Amino acid sequence: MARIYIFKRFERFWHWAQAALIIFMLLTGFEIHGSYTLLGWERAANLHTTAAWTLIGLWMFAIFWHFTTGEWKQYIPTSKNIIAVANYYSVGIFTDAPHPFRVTQLSKHNPLQRLAYLLVKLFINPLIWLSGLAYLYYNELAASKIAALAGLPLGSIALVHTAAAFMMLAFLIGHIYLSTTGHTPLAHIKAMITGWDDADEAAPGEAQAGARGQRA
Repeated sequence: MARIYIFKRFERFWHWAQAALIIFMLLTGFEIHGSYTLLGWERAANLHTTAAWTLIGLWMFAIFWHFTTGEWKQYIPTSKNIIAVANYYSVGIFTDAPHPFRVTQLSKHNPLQRLAYLLVKLFINPLIWLSGLAYLYYNELAASKIAALAGLPLGSIALVHTAAAFMMLAFLIGHIYLSTTGHTPLAHIKAMITGWDDADEAAPGEAQAGARGQRA
């Protein structure tokens, strides 16, 4: 196996900071929803709001980083090998078949990952943003007579926000499971900590390019 430098410093920071904030917001959010009592409703609500603004700030900076570095191209959907990858996850992974996709610096995500991440970025994240902000500033929105929201009951907005939270939870569970499906259970997790990934094959110059990319 060849080691290739895949994930840059900011990618790793953004990934783990986002994961911590999302998990914390799920915990506080479901407490606000009344699912259990851990911190107390008022404290959970205040911490949830603080974490939400922190996550929004992180997301905005990550969007800026992705567009200025060109990393946004990693999420462009592709149908190339998508059936082979789907077959691998549904059947091949249980028969020790080789993975049909090879990670490189220019192609970090397989076709199914691209679709899943694009769904999160273009649908689930905006749904959480908009419903959360609409819930937080419901009185102000109603007073401003914004047509799309003024007549929408607060309970409906909360329901949309909760549904988006369950979507994020489902993605998180699937993401954690698939992170254990590398050549060892911790291989993908280790790559997101160190930045280095073990590839079955490496094209000439990839390892050297990875070493140069470590400085980015």
